[in-house]
Amino acid sequence: MKIMDLTPEFEQLYFVCLEDWSDEMKEAGGHKERWYEKMKDRGLRVKLAADDEGNVGGMIQYVPVEHSFVKGEDMYVILCIWVHGYKEGRGDFTGKGMGQALLKAAEDDVKQLGRKGIIAWGVTLPFFMRAAWFQKHEYKKVDRDGITALLWKPFSDDAVKPSLILSKKTPEKGKERVHIEVFNSGWCPAFNIVFERAKKAAEQFGDEVKFIVHDTTDREEFLEWGIMNALYVNGKEVNSGPPPSYEKILGIIKKQVRKLKRGNV
Repeated sequence: MKIMDLTPEFEQLYFVCLEDWSDEMKEAGGHKERWYEKMKDRGLRVKLAADDEGNVGGMIQYVPVEHSFVKGEDMYVILCIWVHGYKEGRGDFTGKGMGQALLKAAEDDVKQLGRKGIIAWGVTLPFFMRAAWFQKHEYKKVDRDGITALLWKPFSDDAVKPSLILSKKTPEKGKERVHIEVFNSGWCPAFNIVFERAKKAAEQFGDEVKFIVHDTTDREEFLEWGIMNALYVNGKEVNSGPPPSYEKILGIIKKQVRKLKRGNV
């Protein structure tokens, strides 16, 4: 196994989270590439894992805490760690220690950068980015919001515990038009798919809806709301994990448009 830094050769593969075979990933647009161009000069780190034959099967990306959804000092935040586990495309690389190797490589890198600790987020349910997996690797829970847990591993005695930046306000209903508001940082292709599907669905309703975009790579924009990646239709958040289908988003918007019309009669 080999752990390596991201190089131009593998950038396009990284932009689709190693799923270059996926038709769904083609819906994600160029959001991640644009995010990468912004963040590579703000301390973004990306490492890939390859097997002995040079086949890339895993990745990890992490950013300085000041460019994340976490409140903290002098640390890095792991946005995601992913090992390709599908039979399609590249094949199944799980169960070979790639995740553990990537995590250790990131920790060693952050130590060499002189930071005081590394932070991860995880879900308390048994699927992607499991909090329990990080706990097995000596990460401790320090905060929680619903099923999302914040965990950390300090590297120095004077490291200050981090905390999640929680939402400060939520979008309101439109009075004359249905408001479709998307908060998007661009780092996650799964949510970028949601963005593109919502935009496409909104276009079907013309002036009956207002499509509002919040670019949360803008730090002030993010801190104003405390929301990193989310879709709201007339003030109600749409569950975005896994990405809802275009048809489902279209149906949600259609329902809100009908309700608003009835209210205006």
